[in-house]
Amino acid sequence: MARPRVFDEQEVLDKAMDLFWRKGYNATSAQDLVDNLGISRSSLYDTFGDKHSLFVKALLQYRKEKIDPALQGTEAIVDVEAYIRFLFGSVKEEALSDHSSKGCFVVNSVVELAPVDSDIATIANAIMRDTEEALYKVILEGQRRGVFTDEYPARSLARFIFNALNGLRVTVKFDADKKMFEDIVNVSLSALRA
Repeated sequence: MARPRVFDEQEVLDKAMDLFWRKGYNATSAQDLVDNLGISRSSLYDTFGDKHSLFVKALLQYRKEKIDPALQGTEAIVDVEAYIRFLFGSVKEEALSDHSSKGCFVVNSVVELAPVDSDIATIANAIMRDTEEALYKVILEGQRRGVFTDEYPARSLARFIFNALNGLRVTVKFDADKKMFEDIVNVSLSALRA
């Protein structure tokens, strides 16, 4: 008879996400996982599969916890400029509260694995596509209301803001200066304004 699990799968998955986020996929060994997750190697493999399967689950968990909540409800946004500012603020808040300079788990994963791992590329592309689409809807609404410029198509502006957000996520890995955040947000918003 199999022994019952004596650990919380969600808690272990959160620990795995944090470890992969800090170290990356390639620098995280199976022993690192056992040591940091507090479960045996056999429990790890029986519950989550191999290291790659665990990484995929961790990346999907990151999306569920960090990305999806920010993208939901864009159709009902009242203050479109405040929403864009909120997205930049989320990156800033995460960076300033992160003393280990982890950056963004998705961006880190894209840089490290997407070129060589089709599973990770598929997940990352879906996240990026959904993020761009949310920005597009908000910017299109901002143009309709006369808040945002219509000098450029909403899709082009969404890609510009998306790129600024991702650039900021990379930059925070080595510099989390508050003034830098303010500059990027202010210039990005000024490019949007009508």
